[in-house]
Amino acid sequence: MICATMEDFAAALPRIGAVAGLDLGTKTIGVAVSDLRRQVASPLRTIRREKFTLDVAELLKIVAEREIAGLVLGLPMNMDGSEGPRCQSTRAFARNLEKLTPLPIAFWDERLSTVAAERAMLEADLSRKKRAERIDNVAAGFILQGALDRLSYLAG
Repeated sequence: MICATMEDFAAALPRIGAVAGLDLGTKTIGVAVSDLRRQVASPLRTIRREKFTLDVAELLKIVAEREIAGLVLGLPMNMDGSEGPRCQSTRAFARNLEKLTPLPIAFWDERLSTVAAERAMLEADLSRKKRAERIDNVAAGFILQGALDRLSYLAG
């Protein structure tokens, strides 16, 4: 079920249960997960994209292992707030994913998440190679943390 708003997503989630955040790139999918109380997002891993069915099989394996209650997909909006081809691609991924899982799916504006992830890794003094390996799942962590903060605010 694709939720139109974070309020709808919050209403569709059980009281307790982890949520996963996804940073969908053309070559990789960064995956982050929350704790059961949805307070903290932690980068988990990066899935190398091959084709949709294989990518989703890998994702659903993580969902089952971690007992994920909902999915947050980063929506790569343009800086002016408009939606370009990458947003359309993300929405298409969500529509196809929706057919394969009953989990609620929400979108989160991911503008500048990769920039923030890169900055955090630079401050941590990670090598260029380590940054390249981790950028997608760290960006997924920033996306998920933003959504978790919004959910926390809504729970008020």
